[in-house]
Amino acid sequence: MAISASMKIWDVAVIGEIYADHIFSGFASWPQPGEEVVAESYLRELGGGTINTACGLARLGRKTRLIGLIGENDRPWFAQRLQDFHLGTSGLVSDATGTGVTVSVSTREDRSFFTHVGANQHLAALLGDSAIVAELCTARHVHFAMPLPRERAAVVLPQLKAAHCTTSLDVGFSPAWLGDPANRATLGEIDYFLPNQKEAALLAGSESEETFIAWARQLGLDHAVVKLGDKGALAVYPDVVHYATPPEVTALDTTGAGDAFDAGFIDALLDAEPIDGCLRRACICGALCTTQAGAIEGLPDSTRLRSYL
Repeated sequence: MAISASMKIWDVAVIGEIYADHIFSGFASWPQPGEEVVAESYLRELGGGTINTACGLARLGRKTRLIGLIGENDRPWFAQRLQDFHLGTSGLVSDATGTGVTVSVSTREDRSFFTHVGANQHLAALLGDSAIVAELCTARHVHFAMPLPRERAAVVLPQLKAAHCTTSLDVGFSPAWLGDPANRATLGEIDYFLPNQKEAALLAGSESEETFIAWARQLGLDHAVVKLGDKGALAVYPDVVHYATPPEVTALDTTGAGDAFDAGFIDALLDAEPIDGCLRRACICGALCTTQAGAIEGLPDSTRLRSYL
């Protein structure tokens, strides 16, 4: 049965990788081999692009469905923390492998990650579940925070299009996915592709903005958006390139800024903003996220966002 706009249950469904984050921040410099540096702060927090973007959207007032895999032993912790964002855990599927784990180490300028994927290795199988796909179809917009396997994308994306869902994709730093020519078809089928500059360079062969713009147009991408860190972002359209810059903030921790950007961008899409407005809102959300330690504490609510708008 086809799903009409009036049958939509969720504003957004966010599906993808979920992690337990161990966040060390406030380093003055990056240690050389054999050296030790001391963090100003440490935080254990829910993490991964799926969590960060879903929490960002929920805090902005969007009715958000969170879908992914976790270890059952972590469910009480997830349930308690997600209550702060008015998110439930019924879309989180228990997996015997256990919740994935990421250690985030950041300075004021950048961050690096050390990761064990855990249950996230079974995400492709989760997307093969017809009940999960049917649930995605009940959202106005579906965001994939994962390296979306081509064989799943070929099946799921046409179903979402038929259900009148718009879609976005942030694969994260996934060199294998970004380097696989088979995934070019997925980039052509997704509505909004949201890489950062390093990820875009793996596709285009250079961190040069001009190189990526030419690459996206050659591939025929209609809505490719590149996050440029503290420089803002750009969006490549067939006949024009749009730019936006973030507001000036005192950055404490850049962890999750790209995911907060995604949340702001999707929030604006749901308001039918033009691309300039989407980029501007996304840059504000990304910047504000950096003002507190961790990926989700600094996520703005709609009141704070609109004070910047």
